Amino acid sequence: MAINEQTSHKDQRADFYKRIDGENMTPLWEVLHALVPQEPSAACDPAIWHWKDVKPYLLESGTLITAEEAVRRVLILENPAMRGESLITPSLYAGLQLILPDEVAPSHRHTQSALRFIVDGRGAYTAVDGERTTMFPGDFIITPSWTWHDHGNDGIDGAVEPVVWLDGLDIPIIRMFGAAFAENLGERSQPVLRNQGDSDARYAHNMQPVTNQHASKTSPIFNYPYERSREALAHLARHSEVNAWQGVKMRYTNPLTGGWAMPTIGTCLQLLPAHFDGKPHRSTDGAVYSVAEGHGRARIRRGEREAVLEFGPKDHFVVPPWWSLSLEAETETVLFSFSDRPVQEALGLMREEFL
Repeated sequence: MAINEQTSHKDQRADFYKRIDGENMTPLWEVLHALVPQEPSAACDPAIWHWKDVKPYLLESGTLITAEEAVRRVLILENPAMRGESLITPSLYAGLQLILPDEVAPSHRHTQSALRFIVDGRGAYTAVDGERTTMFPGDFIITPSWTWHDHGNDGIDGAVEPVVWLDGLDIPIIRMFGAAFAENLGERSQPVLRNQGDSDARYAHNMQPVTNQHASKTSPIFNYPYERSREALAHLARHSEVNAWQGVKMRYTNPLTGGWAMPTIGTCLQLLPAHFDGKPHRSTDGAVYSVAEGHGRARIRRGEREAVLEFGPKDHFVVPPWWSLSLEAETETVLFSFSDRPVQEALGLMREEFL
């Protein structure tokens, strides 16, 4: 084809694109490679937030705004590749929340599901639909979609101290469906209608009430104590084979179904023995990690890019979708993690490779 003919053809295409643009249309062939890439791709980078760097800012925020004024006093963990979007992965939100002694974060509810993983301090509480639970480091706590919830810090055993936890929410997923909304109760705290431990007694002992009427897709247990979960991991580490990629890794489950504890967010706890040197694996669910115990490193790689993240207790890091992860532990290490795996599994999208 002659050069002038090529130019004429390009001009014709450009004119065509301009005309269909006025009808709110665009040619697929110009964007197909971006819409349907050869392999999973997301605007998301590996990143780590060290507790020693983050804690002073959290405490400083407590001098600037009250929990009641802020509604939720949280510092969002923003992925460096998505600054300004309030996201840690394309489908997940994460932040660190602080509640000081004698404070109350007022009661509200929203369509987004939320998790809490307690990072620092003890004796604060979360109330969910009329039941309170006291929170201790390492506890995994659920706030199901559209349930009234508030937080307070009355202390325990005569001691009151600042408490920090990791918040994880499915905000981007719910926003994608246009189903995000919230409601305020109008009171600082919701009425307490059931004794603490009621849901645990009903559902956490391989039993359930004969007249059970729990209809939510979320687990009826909303506090999974760390002490109990940690004991299970330690037993398996002593008496079973340790996985070469993930150490001893368990998922939190809904006792009524055996499925994930939350319908949109998958949560796991894993133990890496001292001197563990894990093989690389990758999956399409980007994951957020909170270090409950131990020291080690995460080697996160994709193609020629690699990040080596040195972590210690109370640090947080993120592994993007389809980046390979190799975990190494200097000392015995326990990691909590969450991802959008339940959604991907439900839609048949989940892919995982052990390299």
